[in-house]
Amino acid sequence: MVTLSLVVGTVVFIGLTALTGAAPIGLCFAVFAAALPWGALTWQAKRRQTVLREVWPDAIDNLRSAIRAGLTLPEALADLAERGPVELREAFASFATDYRSGARFNDALDRLKDILADPTADRLVAALQVTREVGGADIGRLLETLSDFLRDDARTRAELEARQSWTVNGARLAVVAPWLILLLLAMQPEAAAAYQSLAGLIVLLVGMGVSIICYQLMLRIGSLPPERRVL
Repeated sequence: MVTLSLVVGTVVFIGLTALTGAAPIGLCFAVFAAALPWGALTWQAKRRQTVLREVWPDAIDNLRSAIRAGLTLPEALADLAERGPVELREAFASFATDYRSGARFNDALDRLKDILADPTADRLVAALQVTREVGGADIGRLLETLSDFLRDDARTRAELEARQSWTVNGARLAVVAPWLILLLLAMQPEAAAAYQSLAGLIVLLVGMGVSIICYQLMLRIGSLPPERRVL
């Protein structure tokens, strides 16, 4: 990621400096370009969390059905590698491999929790470990309650995120618009020449700092509290 950021930033700096003739403008846009890979990585992480949040209730329902069908708890978990949601199959296949190779059930669950690295997985693993220790008479009711809770939570969070998107999109537009105007103006030699001095560089750096601070502040105001791994 660091190498990719440096390459992207360098390419943008060289390209815009050659296009506009103003190195300070190229430098500012190079900083923004260098942040794009990290932004893409953050977007992928949030997207993964959203996908997992939507498929967990189905996975728990499949687990409950397998237990009702007479499978033991380890067998029911291993069965999710074939019958569970596609996004979770690889992790549960790893659990099945660990358990069948002789690992203790709790150790295999801990490894599954580390692989998934998800708050819902933490809750499920903790519930299954407690159930394994004290007996599984109420495991069906426990899984049903957890599945219903996750569906309600996902529905509520999806509604809030849909409303939050207006704030996020507005923040992005407010940050991008002045820099797009600057890029258009920089195509004119007279406008680009105004930023080639030290004073022009300071103005650009101050503007970039204000843009970053305001954008992060707007995201913080409009963001939902993230799910934390507490188990």
